[in-house]
Amino acid sequence: MPKKPDAEMAEFEAALLRSAKQAVDGQYARVHTPDEIVRRRGRPVGSTAAVRKSATTIRLDEEVLAAFKATGQGWQTRMNNALKDWLKTHQVT
Repeated sequence: MPKKPDAEMAEFEAALLRSAKQAVDGQYARVHTPDEIVRRRGRPVGSTAAVRKSATTIRLDEEVLAAFKATGQGWQTRMNNALKDWLKTHQVT
């Protein structure tokens, strides 16, 4: 059952007060676990790949796009890999 907004705010305020007290006492901040860190969209800062990719605009059938998106996060990478596999067996002129 989701928390009520008042309960969420009370929990947030309590955490904020604990954090402020730690800062005043000179204590180190709590380290967050990976589950607590919210992922940001896009490429991670400082990431580099051996093979550069290019941004493009492409028009696809709705059913193709829906099928890849239905596979969840990483669908663009899976679509790229499917196209690379297709290139291995077909000659592009």
